[in-house]
Amino acid sequence: MPIAELNGQGIFFEDSGGPGRPVILAHGFLMDSRMFDPQVEVLAPEFRVIRWDARAFGRTRWDGKPFSLYDLAADCVALLDHLGIDKAVVGGMSQGGYCALRIALRYPERAKALVLMSTRGTNDDEQAKASYVQAAQVWSSVGPEPIVQALAGPLLGDPRLFPTWLERWRQVPSANYLAAVRNLTDRDDITARLKEIRCPAFITHGLEDTGTPPSDGEFLHKTLPGSVRFVPVPQATHAANLSHPEVVNPPLLEFLRTYA
Repeated sequence: MPIAELNGQGIFFEDSGGPGRPVILAHGFLMDSRMFDPQVEVLAPEFRVIRWDARAFGRTRWDGKPFSLYDLAADCVALLDHLGIDKAVVGGMSQGGYCALRIALRYPERAKALVLMSTRGTNDDEQAKASYVQAAQVWSSVGPEPIVQALAGPLLGDPRLFPTWLERWRQVPSANYLAAVRNLTDRDDITARLKEIRCPAFITHGLEDTGTPPSDGEFLHKTLPGSVRFVPVPQATHAANLSHPEVVNPPLLEFLRTYA
């Protein structure tokens, strides 16, 4: 199992290898790097696709300490260093998109372009933060089942995805869930800094996403100086790249052929 010892963590990653231009992808909250299976299948013949599991999720060995999105950004950059990659297309879905935007701000020389899926630059309002913390408390006191059942539709959309992903979610310890929630609720609002990000950007968003509405994706497209494509995904909820790859992948491949 490929583990890189970076920043005190054992970061799990997968690297398609090959001579193609590098693309590195970060997953969303409660997900793991396997959510990009549909993208790897299409991109790997032409690009070197790297995906990794964030702290507290997937197969990464997390040290159990609190972490921020900037810690995740540092993990991603350290993984690029570990693999000998100076510059890559940096992408992410939801939480992974928050991470990608912060890489573009803190390490602009490392991001050749951005791929932003179902994400935004703002933080959450107090009501949303409270609901996230309450869900973490339920996970700890009652167990994951009420939360995974409630999140399945809004996150995944397609019921065919439920059995696999709900079983993975049930394996997440409550301490991991709470730390990951705090990573989200404590994040900073980077709206005022978006215009500093000059690299090309590809943005996609599910039109039925209720947690992160598509207007957030449209705002990124209008605000990021380098945004060249906004791809709305009809009938998709949050993980549009996973539920509707037939819509996301063709324009993504076109973008990467031009800007990677």
